[in-house]
Amino acid sequence: MKSSALITLRRRLATRQAVVGVIGLGYVGLPLVEAFCAGGLRTYGFDVDQSKIRSLQAGRSYIRHIPAERLAQLRRGRRFVPTADFSRLGRCDALVICVPTPLTAHREPDMQYVTATAATIAHWLRPGQLIVLESTTWPGTTRELVRPRLEAGKLQLGRDFLLAYSPERENPGQADYRTVDIPKVVGGMDAASLQAACDLYGHAVRTVVPVASCEIAEATKILENCYRCINIAMINEMKIIFERMGIDIWQVIAAAKTKPFGFQAFYPGPGLGGHCIPIDPFYLSWKARQFDVTARFIELAGELNRAMPYYVIDKAIAALNERRCALRGARVLVLGLAYKKDVDDLRESPAVVLIEQLRRRGARVDYHDPYIPSTHPQRQHDLRMKSVPLSARTLSRYDLVLIATDHSGFDWPFIVRHARLILDTRNATAAVKFDRHKIRLA
Repeated sequence: MKSSALITLRRRLATRQAVVGVIGLGYVGLPLVEAFCAGGLRTYGFDVDQSKIRSLQAGRSYIRHIPAERLAQLRRGRRFVPTADFSRLGRCDALVICVPTPLTAHREPDMQYVTATAATIAHWLRPGQLIVLESTTWPGTTRELVRPRLEAGKLQLGRDFLLAYSPERENPGQADYRTVDIPKVVGGMDAASLQAACDLYGHAVRTVVPVASCEIAEATKILENCYRCINIAMINEMKIIFERMGIDIWQVIAAAKTKPFGFQAFYPGPGLGGHCIPIDPFYLSWKARQFDVTARFIELAGELNRAMPYYVIDKAIAALNERRCALRGARVLVLGLAYKKDVDDLRESPAVVLIEQLRRRGARVDYHDPYIPSTHPQRQHDLRMKSVPLSARTLSRYDLVLIATDHSGFDWPFIVRHARLILDTRNATAAVKFDRHKIRLA
């Protein structure tokens, strides 16, 4: 340690006296707030979205898997302080950055949220603080973008403040793995930063996994998401190949996963969704070009996965043609808007692309999703729609029901019984034995 302020920081972390600030209260930041509070640390939650802050202050949750009762528990005893007042950053001993890292329209990294947050922290930075970046990005971001902005004033890394990187590993809708249960990979800019970050996360999660550098921690997250992106692209391509051969991909996967080693099941679908898998691999492919390397697997996987919604549209056209119905003017109900089952998250959801493409081709489109009563503006989309009720009468009015998200609460026999024609992109209706002539798989 190079200063008394940093010695004080280590002591406050060790004795649970440290105050934590989490910047960005979305699907990553809010569960992290909950984990820090459960670990006995007073936690400030910062966000520029005033509506989120007002909701949290009133005890209302905008994330389905964090119910209002749990927020009320966090607010008791003032353990959790949601605020849009960034002058309070200086009150925190540790600050964790959980802001978005999207892609631009040209599929290049958009780092405006990370750099703006780092600049804001730098304005309020004081000796004895630990800064941790959690936003997913390319290897080298913490060193290349965050550190220079924090050192823009008179404070220096190692002497006055500490800096680390720890990739988020949230999996919304997966009740089996809470934040506290998921091992936390941590890399530091120096040995003191690594130790302090491990001490911090030790209060929030059961297992901390220290690694040798920020770059290794950053690359860990990219590897995890590239692995999934490439395997999903492979299974999507296999689906198209096997369909041409008259082979049911779902039966193939079910048989293959009986092998107890050397195989992990991935499943086809209408496209990739969520903030991680459709986006994060392209951070690496973009960075690789700076080293004169082409990330061919990543680029090819992205191409295959981005094509899936258009494949589904072609299947919809073919299914309607069989009924002597054109897509233009047809009434289509999209079941499920969220990017995956049992969540209220529509970030990068393929269902959004499906609706836009159906509209572009002249279809009259509605959607039903019990978790998303109405849409909100996104960075590149604004559907301006409300979920329609799901009833026998509603289902019977549509020329085509397109299953985009297989929420557990959907009554598939009911849906099959009352729909005229179904395009099932998730094999959700596999167990329904009657009216199979209505069902087309996509």
